[in-house]
Amino acid sequence: MKASKLTIIVLLGMVLVAVTSFYAGRSTQQHADESTIADAAALTSANKLRPEFSLPDLEGRLRQVSEWDGKVLVVNFWATWCPPCRKEMPAFIALQEKYAAQGLQFIGIALDETDKVQDFVDTLGVEYPILVGGKQAERVSVAYGNRFGALPYTVIIDKNKNIINMHRGELTQAQAEQQIKHLL
Repeated sequence: MKASKLTIIVLLGMVLVAVTSFYAGRSTQQHADESTIADAAALTSANKLRPEFSLPDLEGRLRQVSEWDGKVLVVNFWATWCPPCRKEMPAFIALQEKYAAQGLQFIGIALDETDKVQDFVDTLGVEYPILVGGKQAERVSVAYGNRFGALPYTVIIDKNKNIINMHRGELTQAQAEQQIKHLL
């Protein structure tokens, strides 16, 4: 009995070391541009205003988040290789169609390769703007409160540019709709 308890303790210790090392490495990588990220994170936490950013869309055109000022924004950080990201997208497509006329705008920010994103978007029939951008998109994600690099990660912003909610992990249609409806 004592040997199995010792084995369990050793295994738990090894798992703890592995997890700690993984997150320490990701943290160092994500904070490569310390001043920009710190400034944007301070802005977000101080007054909850969404940080400004620009990223290219799938056609390579640079898009500014300010293009959608005056709308309720749902900014979703995702990747084609992320199963929960893929699972929640049909709900986002449906909500965009349902509430677009009332001022709702989804924006997908893909942390992935443009050709893979284009194939996925074409297959699924995504009609809302999809932006792409490797390291720059990661920095935007961090500026919007995603300190751990979770995917999917969704931020809901009201018509006055205030960040209302930040959600790590999959967001169901019912959860998203509940948070969005009263902002329209």
